[in-house]
Amino acid sequence: MKLYDYQKEAVKKMKDGCILCGGVGSGKSRTSLAYYYICMGGDMEAKRRLRNPCDLYIITTARKRDTKEWEHELAPFGLNIGLYKHNIVIDSWNNIAKYKDVVNAFFIFDEQRVVGYGAWTKSFLKIAKSNRWILLSATPGDTWMDYMPVFIANGFYRNKSDFVGKHVIYDWSNRHFPRVIDYLQPGLLIKHRNDILVNMDFHRPTIAHHEDVECSFDKTMYRNVCKFRTDPWTGEPLENASQFCYTLRKICNADPSRQLALFDIFDQHPRVIIFYNFDYELEILKGVPYGPEVEIREWNGHKHEDLPQSAEWVYLVNYGAGAEGWNCITTDTIIFYSQSYSYRTMQQAAGRIDRLNTPFRDLYFYHLKSKSGIDLAISQALKSKKRFNESGFYNGG
Repeated sequence: MKLYDYQKEAVKKMKDGCILCGGVGSGKSRTSLAYYYICMGGDMEAKRRLRNPCDLYIITTARKRDTKEWEHELAPFGLNIGLYKHNIVIDSWNNIAKYKDVVNAFFIFDEQRVVGYGAWTKSFLKIAKSNRWILLSATPGDTWMDYMPVFIANGFYRNKSDFVGKHVIYDWSNRHFPRVIDYLQPGLLIKHRNDILVNMDFHRPTIAHHEDVECSFDKTMYRNVCKFRTDPWTGEPLENASQFCYTLRKICNADPSRQLALFDIFDQHPRVIIFYNFDYELEILKGVPYGPEVEIREWNGHKHEDLPQSAEWVYLVNYGAGAEGWNCITTDTIIFYSQSYSYRTMQQAAGRIDRLNTPFRDLYFYHLKSKSGIDLAISQALKSKKRFNESGFYNGG
């Protein structure tokens, strides 16, 4: 079992309760297992086996669990062939509550989901009190509130009230949905983050080419929706920000120019992954005349089909179902048919082909978008590494 130099350096810096931060495809899984191996008394270079290792729990995405990606990572360490009497459990974040009463074990939390203060975070905090643990993430947090659960788990704060009372300033103009407008003692927050964040000094061997492909949209229909706030197909009023934004996006995303742009790209790249958001987009994508020999497969809430293996293929992937937890080294091209609201999701999606073992040096990412107000606003949010805010756009539109 050999690690890259940057992975070895990361292992030296790691400690229980840390966040191992590395870009998508940097080998966080293998690095985290190397840390566990050392913590359990093993030495890979000296070929020293583990000494009475504790049980290992890996909480990951449902797709990584189902595709047994972690079993593949365990193999070089000899952790998948019954050499030891300890248990190894691999499960998804959806089932984290099943393990909140486990004690004296080691947890690896993959693709961290401990943001906010919901059910998953509460289970995580209970687990953290009675076990050793580390977190893996390509994008650990956009705001200090994102770091709050990990700060609490490390003992920096007693609970959410303690953290909020010391650091958070709210705008209470809407008492039902207060908005964070500033943070107190930023120096202390930076100190806490630096104490737990272990960055992997990873330099990609690939060159990513991102190209914006401009598409048209029905400007008259778009303006009427903004003016009258009604659905152009049903005449029903658009009662909230979500309906308003969905309708504007449908006007843009369903425009025939987007399909033509897609076909032009596919003509140059006969094996492509296409990311999309909505079911109506899926139906459009399935109807594009790629050619009789082209194999089309899907990964979404309806179908979980494996990657195609033919000479020419299209893999249609929904952001929500497949932006993370799988790898592909048989194509150099991703098409983003529509944008995600989340910068993190876009990064994760791009990382599906940007892997250490890809045979391609140049990777191509095509972003289909229009010059409509909503596409431009989403692009600006992503450029700022933020999440697009529907309510802000709705009220400002």
